[in-house]
Amino acid sequence: MRNITVLGSTGSIGRSTLDVISRNRESFRVVALTAGSNIKLLESQIRQFKPGIVAVADAKTAGELAKKVRKIDILSGPDGISQVAAYAGSDFVISSIVGAAGLMPTVAAIKAGKNIGLANKEALVMAGELVMKIAARKKVRVIPVDSEHSAVFQCIGNHTPDQIHRIILTASGGPFVNRTLKDLKNITAQDALKHPNWSMGRKISIDSATLMNKGLEVIEACRLFNMPAGKVDVLVHPQSIVHSLVEFSDRSCLAQMSVPDMRGPIAYALSYPLRVKDPIPALRLDQIRTLTFSVPDLKTFPCLSYAYLALAEGGTMPCVLNAANEVAVHAFLHGRIGFTHIPAVIRKTIDGHEAVPASSLGRILEADRWARETAEKYISRLRK
Repeated sequence: MRNITVLGSTGSIGRSTLDVISRNRESFRVVALTAGSNIKLLESQIRQFKPGIVAVADAKTAGELAKKVRKIDILSGPDGISQVAAYAGSDFVISSIVGAAGLMPTVAAIKAGKNIGLANKEALVMAGELVMKIAARKKVRVIPVDSEHSAVFQCIGNHTPDQIHRIILTASGGPFVNRTLKDLKNITAQDALKHPNWSMGRKISIDSATLMNKGLEVIEACRLFNMPAGKVDVLVHPQSIVHSLVEFSDRSCLAQMSVPDMRGPIAYALSYPLRVKDPIPALRLDQIRTLTFSVPDLKTFPCLSYAYLALAEGGTMPCVLNAANEVAVHAFLHGRIGFTHIPAVIRKTIDGHEAVPASSLGRILEADRWARETAEKYISRLRK
């Protein structure tokens, strides 16, 4: 029996994780949950899974939840969420809090010696080298939950980095694949949230539409698999069946394939090195018939190229890239800027940053703060 903590249990990945666990009660037990402010869903999850401890975004939300459930420890705020991440009764932590907010709880879990199922890519984008050093020191295994990185992890197996020629991440291209820059001028948030293949949260759906999600995944792949940026490529694959490939030194390739369903990589992370039976539907290639691949259009979708620029610059630049993107996406979702303004805000922010070594969490958090303030200034100018 593996005791599981789910950070971000009311989000898309969190809900899918609990679905996998509910179908495999003989193997997994939920012992801790964290959420933001969706206490209605969290209350339901508490009643179903009976964790020993939970944490929510703030004290007010904690007070509201305490009126609804009894005999359970309820913590609040960033410190409370980090305390739950380090909960002694847990064996394995699914880190699925969206955005920069997931960094500190992930670090807290690693420092507490918990093995991690990592769905929060921002932790490695912001502080990848530092996070992986702490994990190595604590002898913690970080198992990727993103479908692309799970695919790479499965394909690499016991191969060493010197045997790998390159990693090829696949991208669906989002809802606007094959569109021109002119086509994107009047895109609304409602348009951008309509992903053709995946059911994801709002922020990640917008990142997929701009290809920034793939840029963040390139950075994550470099950190997870100790690869230079020149060995991580991207191909647009609209069918989302081949989740990624690894090309080895003899130029043979291994690909991991399945229907696009996040319960697959979640189940693999939870059960590794074993496999859960039937977490997703079977793949019927005879019904799909055609799989296509193409290079990304970086002129129309420049966010991917900005990720490579941030990697080349190194230090705190990837953190600044991530923070600027979060601010720009939030502004777009709230109608403050247009879709094509997202990459403009990101580029202006990274161009204004002088990277320093990402040698401490303090430096990283300071870069994150600077980037958010700077991006907001650019957004304010756009609105005048």
